[in-house]
Amino acid sequence: MFLGVFSRGTHCALRNYSLYRLRPENVTPAMALLITDQCVNCDVCEPVCPNKAIAQGEVVYEIEPSRCTECVGHFDTPQCVEVCPVECIFIDPEHSESRDALQSKYRALTGAIK
Repeated sequence: MFLGVFSRGTHCALRNYSLYRLRPENVTPAMALLITDQCVNCDVCEPVCPNKAIAQGEVVYEIEPSRCTECVGHFDTPQCVEVCPVECIFIDPEHSESRDALQSKYRALTGAIK
């Protein structure tokens, strides 16, 4: 059973996010993303987040689940995952949301009518 938790070296490469999402064994509700403690604070994820969901935390960058739409409505793949040089951004199993919920959150955050 897929739980959305990955260990280094055994996880599906999220840089290939669209392939990950399409695999039948991985069909689960969409979820907000999580930055792990492997973050090196390189500052590349924060400026690419269209929802301003990423901010510097006490130790590493953090993603605010109420603002994270996994870039639904903006891009085909989460931009923070695309630019992360250490691949430390994963799906957060504690913040489960369907794609429709992410789309609704996008509309609420941006005022989009789509």
